[in-house]
Amino acid sequence: MVYAKLKNMVAAWCLGYTKREKVDMKPIISRVLLVLLGLTLGTLGAYSLSLGKTDSSPFTMGIQAPPQEGLLEDEKNTISIYNRAATSVVFITNQGTRVSTFPFQEQREVRQGAGSGFVWDREGHIITNFHVIRGATKLFVKMIDGSNFPATVVGSEPDKDLVVLRIEAPAQKLRPIQMGTSRNLQVGQKVLAIGNPFGYDVTLTTGVVSALDRQIKATTDKTIENVIQTDAAINPGNSGGPLLDSHGRVIGINTAIVSPSGSYAGIGFAVPADTINRVVPQIIKHGKVKTPGLGVRITRRPGVSGLVIVDVLPGSSADKARLIGIQQDEYGRTYYGDVIVSIQGKLVETTEDIYSALDKHKVGDRVEIGYKRGRTGRLRKVMVTLQSIHRK
Repeated sequence: MVYAKLKNMVAAWCLGYTKREKVDMKPIISRVLLVLLGLTLGTLGAYSLSLGKTDSSPFTMGIQAPPQEGLLEDEKNTISIYNRAATSVVFITNQGTRVSTFPFQEQREVRQGAGSGFVWDREGHIITNFHVIRGATKLFVKMIDGSNFPATVVGSEPDKDLVVLRIEAPAQKLRPIQMGTSRNLQVGQKVLAIGNPFGYDVTLTTGVVSALDRQIKATTDKTIENVIQTDAAINPGNSGGPLLDSHGRVIGINTAIVSPSGSYAGIGFAVPADTINRVVPQIIKHGKVKTPGLGVRITRRPGVSGLVIVDVLPGSSADKARLIGIQQDEYGRTYYGDVIVSIQGKLVETTEDIYSALDKHKVGDRVEIGYKRGRTGRLRKVMVTLQSIHRK
């Protein structure tokens, strides 16, 4: 259209000129039109460039996406942690014996459970939850490369839902995970969980520390203290896997969830690393945990504030501290001896209070026991050296 208008204008001008002088104007008209067309196209091109280097058309509008610059630093950190820690995470299967009575009575070994675990050292020690291997007749540990090894139980601490297994595997296949501490955790800090939910090998989920100092019940119905709460997705099969901080260090072992359906609902719990670091070396060395205690049998009595000492084991720490149990006079009448009311200044009213207070210590530690002699005696204090006991 622009070309046609220009042609008519030039033709009209030339027609007026030719009336005055007899000149052949066709070559002139063609050259003028070419010059004007070139100027027009050049102007349009300059306008197009002025709209932006990334826009090829002067009529295209909209926001241009920034060029891709790679992964974010947080993403790079997550990937690095996973690549390091995944080689230490294992898949544990639990086989049990099932008795069939039809058509004939026979025993068969069937898979009855599965979970996760992680490599503790190059001697083949594997850490997982006690409930993962409970009732097993055979255990197998699968490494990240797919190799399977039969496992034996070194020892366990059911009250903390912890067990140590051992496999005979080449040292080059055993990559110990880096242990951390749960002492300085803060609500809101990033965490990563690695495990085998529903049998899907070495799955990573992320979240934050949702709360600290929670309490959960072990399979023995004993309370596990100082538990970490997280919103990182934990599902059946994740039990026994590591909970990691943003440096890839183990801060807990994924243990339980709260869910009406049995699947992830945003509330998961992990036994803290400080408990693992205290319990596991004892199991490896002794096959069991040396539980600290006083060497007394205690009970609760109605109307009595504190825990009544029923009897004292001869030669025990309590005996050496001259604590006494229930007494009987020459007429067969019984009366209270000592009633424990505090440990390290913290009031105790139940046996669970006693266990929780002593679990913060180890065998050989000296603790302050607050007690009263008789139901209404005055408060006394004595230092007692904790001894190893077998807690039922």
